[in-house]
Amino acid sequence: MDKCMNEYFLFGDEFKKSEEFENYNSSIGKSLYEVIRISDGMPIFLMSHLSRLENSAKIMNYNLCITVDEIINGIIELIQKNNICNGNLKLVVNSNFLAYFIPHAYPTKDQYEEGVETITYHGERTSPNAKVINNAFREKVNEQIESKKVYEAILVDNDGFITEGSRSNIFMVIGSKVLTSKVENVLPGITREFIIKTCEKLNIVVEERNVHESEIESLTGLFISGTSPNVLPIKSVDKFSFNSSKNPIINSIMVGFNAELIEDKQKNVKFIRNWSINK
Repeated sequence: MDKCMNEYFLFGDEFKKSEEFENYNSSIGKSLYEVIRISDGMPIFLMSHLSRLENSAKIMNYNLCITVDEIINGIIELIQKNNICNGNLKLVVNSNFLAYFIPHAYPTKDQYEEGVETITYHGERTSPNAKVINNAFREKVNEQIESKKVYEAILVDNDGFITEGSRSNIFMVIGSKVLTSKVENVLPGITREFIIKTCEKLNIVVEERNVHESEIESLTGLFISGTSPNVLPIKSVDKFSFNSSKNPIINSIMVGFNAELIEDKQKNVKFIRNWSINK
């Protein structure tokens, strides 16, 4: 079970003390989840996360036990009740609803400037478009990540094609073009969505296609995208090294994505202010 950080978590519509958290098992049955980054007290890309939660429920033929408005109210109150400025908030929906802060580790300045090491891992997630808790798969991948002392594992499917990271999406650069796996083969990451939007604004071509692992050595750069890393350059995949952190395409995307974050945060300031007034 996850560790619950801070003083309070939300169970249904009740706020409970974190020391009670072990009494609530979030992995029973079919559990959907989202992890939302909180920055300066603001939930980043909130509505996109909630839309994905609804989509996951649709894919899994699951009836949500809570409305979107109730989730929004709970998130805002939980942030305020815990007096949170920065962190990661996890939502879990099964027969109940849980919202709680989990431990987080954001990349260091050096990792952004130098890139991170990764490995390939041959394995496929079931129902890749739905964000469903799968502890057994997670544990197997984590064992490899820890034993190899790398930041992330890049998943390769049974046909040898790169799909995504074990907890992220993967983008690859070849020349002036950005490649990423077809959306039907991966979890449609929220950060992924906004990176593609950023590329469109920058007139950078993004091609969604199957990329075989044999193509790795021909790439000019790669990067990880996700809630915690945002846009994080990759400096190695197995035995192959890359100068991704110095790649001009990747650097442009990093700057453009940060602008998207600032814009979303400003929108959320207005949203939460109005929510507080109308509460």
